[in-house]
Amino acid sequence: MSKLPILMYHNVVEDDSKSINLSISKQKLESHFKYLSDNNYKTFFFKDLDNLDEMPKKSVSITFDDVTECQLIYAVPLLLKYQLKATFFIPFSFVGNYDYWIEGKEKIMNVEQLKGLDSNLIELGYHSFEHKRYASLSKEELESDFVKSKNFIKENQLNIAPVLAYPFGNYPKKNNDFGVFEKIMHQNGIKYGLRIGNRVNSLPLKNNFLIKRIDVKGEDNLFRFMLKLRIGKLKLF
Repeated sequence: MSKLPILMYHNVVEDDSKSINLSISKQKLESHFKYLSDNNYKTFFFKDLDNLDEMPKKSVSITFDDVTECQLIYAVPLLLKYQLKATFFIPFSFVGNYDYWIEGKEKIMNVEQLKGLDSNLIELGYHSFEHKRYASLSKEELESDFVKSKNFIKENQLNIAPVLAYPFGNYPKKNNDFGVFEKIMHQNGIKYGLRIGNRVNSLPLKNNFLIKRIDVKGEDNLFRFMLKLRIGKLKLF
């Protein structure tokens, strides 16, 4: 059975002493990317998965949430340097503004910056409109979030892949509620939905809307990264 680890990153910082939690230093990030390159890992966009049940043994998907400017400054050049593909997820309401769902300290890329990203290396995906927890939204609010997202995409002529990373990894988990959510995603053309889960995915996928990602933290040195790449998150982390 083929395996696909999906790595989840957030902010990138210059100072290694500030590499903690959602922020990883560019030095640690480069050590991760260099390891993937040196060990001949093949990176994939989600659009590559459409008709793919079998993958090379060393396969990985790299994802970045929130499209912060620090990712543009530090992560994008490293993707170019090591020729790795990655998917960046956009919270559309905050484009050109700040990450106000947290502390509002990180600048979010603007439309021009998003359009300027190299599509050979970077695939853009959905991260909701307002970065709210999906489990807290009603059916009408969920539908509205997709309408606003699609309107933003159309108005700004963005090329967005039909893949959605759930904000905070949160989604309606009760059977009936998840069924409604799944139906709304289908109706809006979403093919893949990403939670967290912290485990490596087996292919073929059992459910395209319960894909697991591995949360890579700022504290993760190369050894921890190597373990997560192989088996996911361990309790001791």
